[in-house]
Amino acid sequence: MKKGKIGVQMMMLKGKVEELGAYETMKELHKLGFGAVEVSQIPMTEENVSELKRASEEFDINIAALSAGLEPMMPGAPGETLKNDFDKIMKDCKTLDCNFVRIGMLPLTKMADKDKIMEFIQEAEVMAKRLVEHGIELYYHTHHIEFQKYDGEYLLDLMKNNTSILGFELDVHWIQRAGEDPVKVIQNYKDRISLLHLKDYRIGKLDVNEEDYQDLGKFFGKFTNLIEFAEVGEGNLDMNAVIDAGLESGAQYFLIEQDDTYGRDPFDCLKTSADNLRKLGYADWF
Repeated sequence: MKKGKIGVQMMMLKGKVEELGAYETMKELHKLGFGAVEVSQIPMTEENVSELKRASEEFDINIAALSAGLEPMMPGAPGETLKNDFDKIMKDCKTLDCNFVRIGMLPLTKMADKDKIMEFIQEAEVMAKRLVEHGIELYYHTHHIEFQKYDGEYLLDLMKNNTSILGFELDVHWIQRAGEDPVKVIQNYKDRISLLHLKDYRIGKLDVNEEDYQDLGKFFGKFTNLIEFAEVGEGNLDMNAVIDAGLESGAQYFLIEQDDTYGRDPFDCLKTSADNLRKLGYADWF
């Protein structure tokens, strides 16, 4: 029976990598039963790359994808980019036996300007063609901003319809936050989505006090900002339907991500997500 591979988006664990090192962090993921990771927001120093490689081989954990900007997030911002560090990123991919590079988000300076966004997407498509020659696929990770409409069309659809090589790493929480149905969007992106982010969507607890009742502005500030990033299975999304649609649409890696753990240890959050996914019937996807 056809199945995917469940993994972890390591952005959640950047603090653990700083504290424990990349190898020990991967060791903890191995103990939780994970066999794949996507590397993001972790400096790709010689030491970290070496430790990721050692852990990957020792614990049989696939490095599903590496992260890199097409260009800096803002002028002068730190971090490796495909335009400036192409050879280094290619070398890391080969070292880690990784076939996907993903762009985490639009440069901040381009988000509010359709023309700049379309220019960025054309440049990403050119880069995707360059990477394919090296056996690497380029993916773009979505948030909610790509569901802004321009002349009645979602920006995300404009991106898809103006590219053919670039892939899309859909994030189901952000699709839900944008007011769309994650299952339908996944189906609409069939064969363009080898990477999918599993991130649940929860309405948090309304935490108010007497002071808030005296200032309705404060009360409604809290009232309207209750959306939380939830552990998989602890929110409102139909994860079985999401995963089934993902598999049917060509997703290979289903990567757990939680942007905020609200004070919980991220390993504990990942255990909750993993336990819930096993209960949902995906034990053999780890």
